[in-house]
Amino acid sequence: MPAGKRLRVFLTGASSGIGEALARYYAGEGAVLGLVARNAEKLAALSASLPGEGHMALDADVADLAAMKSVAARFMTVHGLPDIVIANAGISVGVLTQHAEDFEVFDKVLRTNVLGLFASFHPFVEAMKARGSGKLVGIASVAGVRGLPGGSAYSASKAAALRYLEALRVELRSAGVEVITIAPGYIRTPLTAVNPYKMPFILAADEAARRFARAIARGTSYTVIPWQMGIVARVLGLLPNWIFDRVFAKAKHKPRQLPT
Repeated sequence: MPAGKRLRVFLTGASSGIGEALARYYAGEGAVLGLVARNAEKLAALSASLPGEGHMALDADVADLAAMKSVAARFMTVHGLPDIVIANAGISVGVLTQHAEDFEVFDKVLRTNVLGLFASFHPFVEAMKARGSGKLVGIASVAGVRGLPGGSAYSASKAAALRYLEALRVELRSAGVEVITIAPGYIRTPLTAVNPYKMPFILAADEAARRFARAIARGTSYTVIPWQMGIVARVLGLLPNWIFDRVFAKAKHKPRQLPT
């Protein structure tokens, strides 16, 4: 960044977990933040607690394109085009196809985790292309590598996220806009707190945020964090179905959660 210019970061899913940790990290580095989440009260409290001035609490649902265009415009009116947009908002809940009421949950997961990427990036793409720079960061997951029992909606959404981000990266490459995919393993957040199984190589949210930020600064196109989970994901991807099915049929499932 030029001397005296603050990094501008637009961040979704900012009110808790990884999003909150990323907000605190970038604010500590002197960035000015556009903080997006549905919970206006939590956002306002977070914004007020951060070092620096000018942070904006922007309550919106990432699955609502009109709302995202509105909050993006508000941020750009005050601070200009962001340098980094981080589409971090996500839902991870258990579903079972035999329950009709889980259709609504499945729909909400896909809308948030997949359409939310599009809605988070769309307001900035043309302006970034015209400028010839910018970073669009999508938070995917190693859960997108194989379908995890009980987590079918989450695995499906993250598999879709991986392919969407890959396609977008190629589309924007010649325009100078970087698309960065981060695929976390287990991070200690409210989303993982309900998991009734062991979570290998789990990271604290603040440590994960530091590693995410390093990957973003490097411009690495695809990163698994922590790196050990990259090895696990690669092995899982190579397992024949008969082995994968036998192992994971006995595994504990993420608990079902009805829509809220």
